Amino acid sequence: MELSRATSPALDAILGKTFKVLDDGFVRVVDYMGNDTSIVQAARVSYGDGTKKGSDDEHLIRYLMRHLHTTPFEMCELKLHVRAPMDVWRQWVRHRTASINEYSTRYSLAIDAARELAPDEWRAQSTTNRQGSGEALPPDVGAALTAEEKEFHAAARALYEKRIEAGVSREIARKDLPLATYTEAYWKCNLKNLLHFLALRMPGAAQYEIRAYAELIGREIVSRWVPAAWKAFVDYRLEALSLTAPEQRIVPLLARGDAAAAVDAALSLGFVRRQDDGSLKVLREGAELAAKLPALGLSAPW
Repeated sequence: MELSRATSPALDAILGKTFKVLDDGFVRVVDYMGNDTSIVQAARVSYGDGTKKGSDDEHLIRYLMRHLHTTPFEMCELKLHVRAPMDVWRQWVRHRTASINEYSTRYSLAIDAARELAPDEWRAQSTTNRQGSGEALPPDVGAALTAEEKEFHAAARALYEKRIEAGVSREIARKDLPLATYTEAYWKCNLKNLLHFLALRMPGAAQYEIRAYAELIGREIVSRWVPAAWKAFVDYRLEALSLTAPEQRIVPLLARGDAAAAVDAALSLGFVRRQDDGSLKVLREGAELAAKLPALGLSAPW
């Protein structure tokens, strides 16, 4: 049997190209395995030639994505070389489905770069999401914070280098470096798990800094590598709208214009709460449903 390696000419064209992210970060493709055809090949081996009569390759990939038949997507792998601030990297490695080798500051000197925010990049704490950001802080506040940040980073680096020059071991000298310090790593992930990473890190609710990496990986790299799978992912996961069972009890009421019944249902389901003054306090599920309703041509009556 004659075999040949599955390739992606569009991805081959950017192998080794450095894509800049944030102020001093980057992503570049080191290697890959498979393409859209590899997904189809894996799916069809499960039940022989029968599906060839029923759908072409792209339709099959869309079927697999739509119905969450994810194993065939594991046949494709991507290896990236990334440079990211340590606080961003902490979020990144929470996705425990990749093979990772990170730059070691026990063996080598810490990278002499740290993420610095421009005055208009400082964000206030969100009032609705305990782990997220809200609106940008006033420009004068941001300017002062940026100046303080530069001073702090310079002092931290100077202290680190002083320790190194004094003969302190690298593993001890590094302990007071800021989380903004950049690190580098090789990150290898199969397509199934890569798409899950993108589904969580590309939406607006994700922190901006890691979202910047996810957006670049998805739109500049994955879209070139496996265009049919990428299109299916965008249609059926990234830009899809799902409704929970409780939400499906409220949406039909709104669709027929019965706002009072919708509010009653929302109260009973814990989406909102009636306060002492009679007003409604919107709880997390109520806010999540309210954010989905415009896509359906509806709005929340709370």
